[in-house]
Amino acid sequence: MEHISFLVAVVIITALAFDFTNGFHDTANAAATAIATGALRPKVAVTIAALLNFAGAFLSVKVATTISGGIVNEKAGVHPEIIFAALAGAILWNLLTWLRGLPSSSSHALYGGLIGATIVGVGMNGVNFDTVITKIIIPAVASPFVAGLASWGATKLAYAITRKGNSAATEKGFKTGQVFSSSLISLAHGTNDAQKTMGIITLTLVSVGALPHGALPPTWVIVSAGAAIALGTYMGGWRIIRSMGKGLADIRPPQGFASESAAATVILTSSHMGFGLSTTQVCSGGIMGAGLGGPKGELRWSLVRRMVYTWGLTLPAAAVVSGLAALVAEQGGWGVALVGAVLVAGAGAMWMISRRQPVGADNVNDVNEVTPVEVTPVEVAPAGTANAPTPASTTVAA
Repeated sequence: MEHISFLVAVVIITALAFDFTNGFHDTANAAATAIATGALRPKVAVTIAALLNFAGAFLSVKVATTISGGIVNEKAGVHPEIIFAALAGAILWNLLTWLRGLPSSSSHALYGGLIGATIVGVGMNGVNFDTVITKIIIPAVASPFVAGLASWGATKLAYAITRKGNSAATEKGFKTGQVFSSSLISLAHGTNDAQKTMGIITLTLVSVGALPHGALPPTWVIVSAGAAIALGTYMGGWRIIRSMGKGLADIRPPQGFASESAAATVILTSSHMGFGLSTTQVCSGGIMGAGLGGPKGELRWSLVRRMVYTWGLTLPAAAVVSGLAALVAEQGGWGVALVGAVLVAGAGAMWMISRRQPVGADNVNDVNEVTPVEVTPVEVAPAGTANAPTPASTTVAA
């Protein structure tokens, strides 16, 4: 522990702060559909998700090693200033997309930040692009489609099996099933996303000689990363929960159970293989598949388009921001302080803006209309008729 300088301590604290934002940014992955269908009350859903996220952090470290010894070359001269810059860019992107209610990828924000800062601070040879392609890019493209197809098929099967059953009893049964399927996603999320911060902290410790190259995360790193993501999850990213639960499709309990089961299967399988995929993209793909597989076969395509654009922008945008931060941080102590000041100011500003239209557990499902209502022409009432009806239309943004 004698290698942990003040800067290293700052980087570790910043990594845990990213882990916290990852938690509340991705709470929707497990809780959104269960809350939207009424399977779980909002506070109960985020509490269960937080506890199981913490437990999931102890199940595997394969994703952590993908980051600490896979994406970047540990021997290329990566140092704490670079990692700090990477985290700053990732946190700011997370907060921006949370403010907009967009289910973007916290994972890709972190990867993009790490890649951009490493290229600026070390050079192209500091990034293992083969690993980036095989462990990040390909899973990023494939996983939403895999989850969506599996969810679509499971939804069709669920409705086919229960089509002659009592609708009230069927919905109650699927709501019960959602308690278990959403819990499984929370556990899977812990096995994947909590490990990413473990990998960042481990990489920092390796860069200053506190751990040997190729070392696994120490126990205190696993515990602290699991606790940070669990606390963030408990806080609830209510804006994104609203978007995923009510914004993409009108999800009923059979669809919620199908999408959660499909997403959990994909995430757990990828964690076992060491793929650092986006759990947000997987869960969003599952919800879209369930929406298309339901009785109406509908999605709200305006939000789908915004979400997909954000997915494509996340990694390069975080890379650019973190690359600029690395240019400043590399100048010495004043550079690191300036990056830290910008990070704190940016985070504070976005939090203040969010308070203008707060979203919480009490109003997370209060969306009158997610898309504009077509106004039907109304005949003008004869003169002298009181209280003539007038058309009304309300649009609420997620």
